[in-house]
Amino acid sequence: MASARNVVLVHGGFVDGSGWQAVYQLLREDGYNVAVVQNPTLSLEDDATVARRVLDQQDGPTVLVGHSYGGVVVSEAGTHPSVSALVYIAAFAPDKGESVNTLIADPPPGAPVPPILPPQEGFLLLDRDKFPASFAGDLPLDQARFMADSQVPWGVNALAGAVSEPAWRGKPSWYLVATDDRMIPPPAQRAMAERAGATVTEAPASHSIYLSQPQAVVDLIKQAAAGTD
Repeated sequence: MASARNVVLVHGGFVDGSGWQAVYQLLREDGYNVAVVQNPTLSLEDDATVARRVLDQQDGPTVLVGHSYGGVVVSEAGTHPSVSALVYIAAFAPDKGESVNTLIADPPPGAPVPPILPPQEGFLLLDRDKFPASFAGDLPLDQARFMADSQVPWGVNALAGAVSEPAWRGKPSWYLVATDDRMIPPPAQRAMAERAGATVTEAPASHSIYLSQPQAVVDLIKQAAAGTD
């Protein structure tokens, strides 16, 4: 497996690509070429197309990284020939025919329930007052409140988008489990990672692990780039 010097970062729902800034900077300091996808989060098909457009611009083997819903996008777009490895950061890793909706349909007993408000005109938001504890429990409160007040509405069609052929079935994958996650239960993260045959690392962090522990994220991406466990 050839080592990769290119990294493409894919954000999840309710946020945008700017959250990757610390990860981006650390990777750039280590000599990687880094691109950040800005998902419209209107539909999985559209988001995968946007990701593939960025992958088309890469000049060699590329590590494709997804956080949260970004893992669905990575699973769908990661069959792109430039992609050498997949990295899931507290992310959904669906199999063929699965979507966010199917993966969250039967939560484990006692698992925290994300404070998703009823859809408005086809879009979802998280309850702003409950956002810090659910999405960003290990970030400074001011930062978490800013994230709550700058949410990107998440299209219900994106949640319903089913993966056609999961890239992890044909490409090596790595998974970072956030053990204090209150959006995607850690047991669900571990189960998806095991099913994908991913190399797994765990860290005590919230769903916003890519913000609170960027070095842990970068360390795993570098493993994937080198093709090592």
